[in-house]
Amino acid sequence: MLMLLASLVAIAISGAGLWSKHEPLDRPKEQFELQQAGVGGGPITQSVRMEPFSELKYRNITRQAFDYSCGSAALVTIMTYHLGFQVSEQQAMEGMLERGEKEKIIARRGFSLLDMKRYVASLNVESAGFRAEIKDLLNLEHPAIVPIDYAGSKHFVVLRGVRDGIVYIADPSAGNIVFSLKEFATLWDRNTLFIIYPPKNQPFPGKLALNDQELGVTDMDRVKDKGQLKALTDVLPMQRLINGNGGISIRAQ
Repeated sequence: MLMLLASLVAIAISGAGLWSKHEPLDRPKEQFELQQAGVGGGPITQSVRMEPFSELKYRNITRQAFDYSCGSAALVTIMTYHLGFQVSEQQAMEGMLERGEKEKIIARRGFSLLDMKRYVASLNVESAGFRAEIKDLLNLEHPAIVPIDYAGSKHFVVLRGVRDGIVYIADPSAGNIVFSLKEFATLWDRNTLFIIYPPKNQPFPGKLALNDQELGVTDMDRVKDKGQLKALTDVLPMQRLINGNGGISIRAQ
């Protein structure tokens, strides 16, 4: 009788184990379950998403298609991720070529802030250029396109904001990078900035705004005393076709 009772108890325990077993659930390959100690000592499971560094590095940035197209890529970065316009770099380049001074664009091998202003005006979007000081950057309400000078080359980037002495930059070539305020002051060309304003009384994505999560995980090793930007050593000639499928040609006549 005692042996029979023990057998029944063993079956009940093993049965409970079978009933409590859960089949693994399908989940994205970048997500996994992380066990942590909960309040009171009991274990809890939290879903954690692992994001590739390559995605984080270029999040909310339009990467420039050509060595000379940093201006158009910076412009499209703001138009797309801050204002919510559906515009490609190709469309922006064609628009600036159509409304700008083509000969000057070819001669300088790139687009100017005036070219950008003419293009966004054609979309009924307000914009303005300013000469500013470092202290003015601390209270910017919108991201701004700024020219920087490094390795003897001019380069356009998007200044997202400044927090605690760190300048957050969306670079069409290098991705999301940061500088110390002191170092940025040495790179900033002629203290110029260009702001594209969102339409009045209309919502906009504002994805370039700094967020608490990003501010909390800034790696101070990324804040360099020297700019970690690669020099533009292989600038493609402006004579090449922007669009290999028969788009606008900017060959000099």
